[in-house]
Amino acid sequence: MSDTHHRQLASDDPIAASTVTTTPAATTVASAGSLRSAARRHSFAGYGWFVTVAAVISGVVLLVLGLRVGGALTAALPGLPDAGPFTTRALPAVRLLADGLATVTVGMLVTAAFLLPGDGRSVSPHGYLLLRRAGVAALGWSVTALALMVLTVSDLLGQPLATLRPATVVSFATTISQGQSLTVQAGLALAVAVLSRSGVSRGLAATVTILALVAVLPPAFTGHSAGAGNHQIAVTSLALHILAAAVWVGGLVALLMVRRSRLLADAATRYSRLALGCFVAVSVSGLANAAVRLGAVDQLWQSRYGWLVLGKLAALLILGALGAAHRVRTLPALRAGRRWAFGRLAAGELTVFAATVGLAVALSRSPTPIPDDGVDADPITELLGFPMPAAPTAERLLGQPVPDMFFLTLCALGVGGYLAGVRRLRARGDHWPVTRTASWLGGMLLLAAVTDLGVARYAYVLFSAHMAQHMVLSMLVPILLVGGAPVTLALRALRRPADPRVRGAREWLLIAVHSRVARVLTHPLVALGIYTASLFGLYFSDLLGVLMRSHLGHLAMLTHFVVAGCLLFWVLIGVDPGRRRLPHPLLVIIHLASMMAHGFFGLVLMQTTTVLAPDWYTAVHPAWATSLLADQKLGAGIAWAFGELPAVAVMIILIRQWIRADQREQGRLDRAADRADASGEEDDLARYNAFLVAAARTDGDPPRAAGPDRP
Repeated sequence: MSDTHHRQLASDDPIAASTVTTTPAATTVASAGSLRSAARRHSFAGYGWFVTVAAVISGVVLLVLGLRVGGALTAALPGLPDAGPFTTRALPAVRLLADGLATVTVGMLVTAAFLLPGDGRSVSPHGYLLLRRAGVAALGWSVTALALMVLTVSDLLGQPLATLRPATVVSFATTISQGQSLTVQAGLALAVAVLSRSGVSRGLAATVTILALVAVLPPAFTGHSAGAGNHQIAVTSLALHILAAAVWVGGLVALLMVRRSRLLADAATRYSRLALGCFVAVSVSGLANAAVRLGAVDQLWQSRYGWLVLGKLAALLILGALGAAHRVRTLPALRAGRRWAFGRLAAGELTVFAATVGLAVALSRSPTPIPDDGVDADPITELLGFPMPAAPTAERLLGQPVPDMFFLTLCALGVGGYLAGVRRLRARGDHWPVTRTASWLGGMLLLAAVTDLGVARYAYVLFSAHMAQHMVLSMLVPILLVGGAPVTLALRALRRPADPRVRGAREWLLIAVHSRVARVLTHPLVALGIYTASLFGLYFSDLLGVLMRSHLGHLAMLTHFVVAGCLLFWVLIGVDPGRRRLPHPLLVIIHLASMMAHGFFGLVLMQTTTVLAPDWYTAVHPAWATSLLADQKLGAGIAWAFGELPAVAVMIILIRQWIRADQREQGRLDRAADRADASGEEDDLARYNAFLVAAARTDGDPPRAAGPDRP
């Protein structure tokens, strides 16, 4: 970084000026001490207590109103155990506090890592303060999660806190899914608190941000959505809803802490684009989750739960209108230096946000029109999220979809983002091969089909259908996705930020591609090992049954199939940048090794005489199906025979790439020879031939020159 750039940076931002130097070492990570002193001299301003008090009052009022409307404060029936008034009132309040602290933590970390400019490899002084404050909020989040766990035990057992035994709380935390989720969340929040105060690098800030986003998810896999039918929509939509809302609300809270108008204007512009995506995600996921929980449209106005949903919908519309006002009016005002315009509108938006969170907590405590208490419920529906399907036919395998919000969202973003990148390249006159576009779209459509159509329904109850799904996800889909070269397209299509101190999506992608983790995962032996372990480790252990019983585990298993396949086939036939590619003869050997491992797996599976994952497949075995062992033999045959066509296709691609590489090398040598002939200089081939002649003379016994003492 030049001296001129440092002086310009100092003139633009007095906080940055206190930490920059005029030596090349300025590009290294700044010390925590320098950032701390700079942050103290240029502390955050705040609308401070006014915004905080208004938000708290709004959230509490809507929480109490929602609990009243939803019927959560109804007195316990005589004769039934009652936890007492303290637990009844404290539980939703602590839940509101935990959600608020989680949201603030996520928002401050996202802003520090991705929205604010940095100082070389370290965060800026503003980012440093946000990291430290996020650590305090995360510590409070961890404590409230533990308190929430204790109150939940008291509420579920109907025992006042004074009568609870520690052993009961420990048992709930370690054996019951709801207690396990709160325990995991408390542990992750504590890790966020520690890591956010352990360094100032931007990479660390990004890592802690991802960890915080993961920490908000565990409660999504328990409660109303986890107990509802159609887990594929209910659970995933709630997880997406929580993530998007945390980033949306928390980012706004963090921006209100930024003092400088110019810095705030740039960060608010980036936040505005992020908030628009969060608004869409919250809207779609919220509607999908409400549809599952309500069961019918008329329950919107005929049930108390529906009334609360309508209240959240009204709040969402208000927030959308405020967001539009930010984009149209506030951002230009910020660029003109009128920070108060942003603060006034953002304070009102944050108040509505707090009210919405209060309604959300009230919804979580209110009974739903579709009960999830398990009374008179179909056990198969409880396990699968849908009733037992009829005997498979071609129409049922392709029809009767079982949509999963995770894969639908992934495919929609993959298709939309890829087409947007191709459009941007063509708009500026660049060429992008149609075959790559077709390959990527084919992979995405195949991924959506095999995870959302009727075949996904049968993959839950038939081992053979599951194996067919596994083979498609680990072989066909990765080959098509790798052929689309998505990383190359993204690096060419993504724009660089106007501020060089800001890391945009392209910069983070480059860092990820060239990171140590990526280099390790894309090592040929590692990629081959992961792919092989996916076959033997899953099916010849108890892991398959464990993963099938959990929606999160099922998602993780299917995602692993795709990722493991993409790693292997990127090593073999990928064209995206990253680790230096091996010579083609070695790639052919690796491919042959993967084919042998795949064939050996199918052969061993065909020879197996014991049922795999017996607890799961016994519980969901259809009456119309053949025996478990016969269906397993069919699945083994599918695994053994399925890999032939994809393996041949990959071998053809490898040989084609090998031929093209030789042609390019020969063309390079021919061009070098032509240039040598034109200039009269020796080319590489001529020098190599001369080297061989000299070596032959040395090995032979070349004639010695005659001297005066020799005849």
